[in-house]
Amino acid sequence: MCSEDPALERHFKGHKDAVTCADFNPNCKQLATGSADKSLMIWNLATKARALRFVGHQDIITGVQFSPFGDLVATCSKDRTVRLWTPCLKGESAVFKAHTATVRSVCFSHDGQRLVTASDDKSVKVWSVHRQRFIYSLNQHTNWVRCARFSPDGRIIASCGDDRTVRLWDTSTRQCINCLTEYTGSATFVDFNANGTCIASSGDDSSLKIWDLRTNKLIQHYQVHSAGINCFSFHPSNNYLISASSDSTVKILDLLEGRLIYTLHGHKGSVLTVAFSRAGELFASGGADGQVLMWRTNFDTKSYQDVLRQHSRRSSPDPPPHLTDIHPRGPHLHLPQPSTIEVSSISLHFKGKGIWFADEVYRNTSDNMNRCVLVKFSKGQTYPLQVLSGYPVALDTTLQHIVQQLDILTQTVAVLEERLTLTEDKLKDCLVHQSQVLKDVRASEERGRRERGRKNASPARFT
Repeated sequence: MCSEDPALERHFKGHKDAVTCADFNPNCKQLATGSADKSLMIWNLATKARALRFVGHQDIITGVQFSPFGDLVATCSKDRTVRLWTPCLKGESAVFKAHTATVRSVCFSHDGQRLVTASDDKSVKVWSVHRQRFIYSLNQHTNWVRCARFSPDGRIIASCGDDRTVRLWDTSTRQCINCLTEYTGSATFVDFNANGTCIASSGDDSSLKIWDLRTNKLIQHYQVHSAGINCFSFHPSNNYLISASSDSTVKILDLLEGRLIYTLHGHKGSVLTVAFSRAGELFASGGADGQVLMWRTNFDTKSYQDVLRQHSRRSSPDPPPHLTDIHPRGPHLHLPQPSTIEVSSISLHFKGKGIWFADEVYRNTSDNMNRCVLVKFSKGQTYPLQVLSGYPVALDTTLQHIVQQLDILTQTVAVLEERLTLTEDKLKDCLVHQSQVLKDVRASEERGRRERGRKNASPARFT
């Protein structure tokens, strides 16, 4: 093994079941892990320092993250709650409740003021950390939501789920501003790179895709695992990415070269979580075997050009499918992608309207996210490709109307949900106030009884 290869540094034992999530403290002195054994572990990275175990969740912990300043740890669970812990010996936690099903992920905003959570109730929710209250919901997913993340500047939320979509939300307008539908199965994980210019998303079809948010283009597509990807993490330099898969491996991708550079075998069974430290010098992995492994990165200690030269000199280059499984193999990340035009002939069948033949179909394949497809008909008119499904136009209009009505219903439910939450908060405040008033009344009555008792007990005066 070269000195620039990743090296297993420590092996943490303490969880009694699968390790489902992990995150480093920004100060790089602690590692937090959550498990199917319902416990949160805080591992101190100093040698021989004791670990802390926190118990409070009633079911599997599914997500964990340190706050940007490292003074809080957020967890979420299948028990439908989110907890905010103080990572010290007392282990106190505040409980957030608003989801009605399993909460799959939790993430702090960059300033530490908000949390975003994703749940099997098909919603993404945003919370206030300071007030410890639910703020609003994002409700356009049509199936379980697996993951939600804030962009580094907090202006965008990315989410993905079992409806096979990755959605981008504007946090100021609370509207979905983009929907990526490139998956054949569930989208399992999503995250932003360090400067927020790209997002990556993974699927249970073992694919990993990277999108450039400035151009709305799919720029890289990797198919290097042989089973679904459960989690991944960007290196802070944006040059590398690590992924954890149900094929029992951790893989390290070189994003600038567009290829796989390392495959790590350390877990027995599915690898469920992986995370780089904030500086990138360490990364941790956890799996179904209950192990927590901490690795020293090493390959980021040299300049990037030195790393490339080292890889070119390796005596045993990566065997297939390391290179052939990467799509596209071609253009470099920062080079413009070539634009091509496909021309083909199609026929259109509309009930009651006969058969129409289109002369040509023009598809701009340089933009995989915002395709604009027009069909030029024989009569010389141009129509958008919205009615080329073989269904009557009336049915298409009806379906669009139904979708619009469902959107309105979803927004109405979201508003009602927010109002109910606000009402609940006000009722809680009223109950607290009423309880305080009752305490004051009882204290006053008690003082009165004591005063009367003292007067009755005083001896009578004789003249």
